[in-house]
Amino acid sequence: SKGIYVYRISLDSGALEFVSVTEGIENPSFLDIDSQRKYLYSVNEVGEFAGESSGAVTAFSIDSETGELTYLNQQSSRGNGPCHLSIDKTDRFVLVANYGGGSVSILPIQQDGQIGEATDFVQHQGSSANPNRQQEPHAHSIMLGPGNKYAFAADLGVDKILIYQLDLDAGKLIPNDHPWASITPGAGPRHFAFTPNGEYAYLINELDSTMTAFTYDASQGKLSQIQTVPTLPDDFEDVSHCADVHVSPSGKFVYGSNRGHDSLVIFKIEDTGHLSYVGHQLTLGQNPRNFAIDPTGTFLLAANQSTDNIITFRIDQQTGELTSTGNIVEVPMPVCIKMIYLP
Repeated sequence: SKGIYVYRISLDSGALEFVSVTEGIENPSFLDIDSQRKYLYSVNEVGEFAGESSGAVTAFSIDSETGELTYLNQQSSRGNGPCHLSIDKTDRFVLVANYGGGSVSILPIQQDGQIGEATDFVQHQGSSANPNRQQEPHAHSIMLGPGNKYAFAADLGVDKILIYQLDLDAGKLIPNDHPWASITPGAGPRHFAFTPNGEYAYLINELDSTMTAFTYDASQGKLSQIQTVPTLPDDFEDVSHCADVHVSPSGKFVYGSNRGHDSLVIFKIEDTGHLSYVGHQLTLGQNPRNFAIDPTGTFLLAANQSTDNIITFRIDQQTGELTSTGNIVEVPMPVCIKMIYLP
């Protein structure tokens, strides 16, 4: 891939129009954008940076008229193979999950959008049941919870969501009084999403192809499991691994991607937070590592990494079901989609 690609989406048809590509970025994978839509941050998913065993984070400014990106600066992620990042809701810090290093770090955002050196680093410890994938920690994502008080790091290697209190004054990640939520051994937690009202959260588990539902106590930063459901059809017997999860902006539905079955599973969120199965939609490509829902909840864009394309689906607002719009764009190895409005 050349780097980070920018497209403009039609909210009438779901068609994508190419705008630009920012080249010369080494292995950009996961992206995030600040709340003012001024800056974009990307992990560089590499094992060595500046002569050390580390990946990197790169900062860009966003042109408010064209969406084009301008390089600002780059810093070490402090651990190798960073695969996910998120920005706190005050736009003061970038939080990074280092998959290869099994660690998380936090980097300050300066007034001009550049990032400073990490102000904190936490090395995860432990292992779990899968001898091939869980011999050591593998932090796979880190995100902020409602209220911006707690950060949640899903670690595939230790079958836990590690929970940190976020100290915005010192730029520190402090283990919470309820320091983790344990998952079924061998599940392999990967990505994590809250409902818009913050009452429930959903974890997609890569290794056993399941999704786990939680209630959330915002006063304590505590997750409590209420349900785990399969993401694959009962009659599917081939190899498949889960990847991404998103809740619709309406808070009515949750979607998860299956790589191998090459599909999106659709669940309805009941009033209790439990999930009821709606159906599966094939992504019309292979290896859907990531997908995104536009801010209006009208379209879902599925990124098929192995077939180099992005497919646009229309979301049925009543049922949550997906229908292909026929809009397909070719993008080399798409692995992350972020969607924003520009004024």
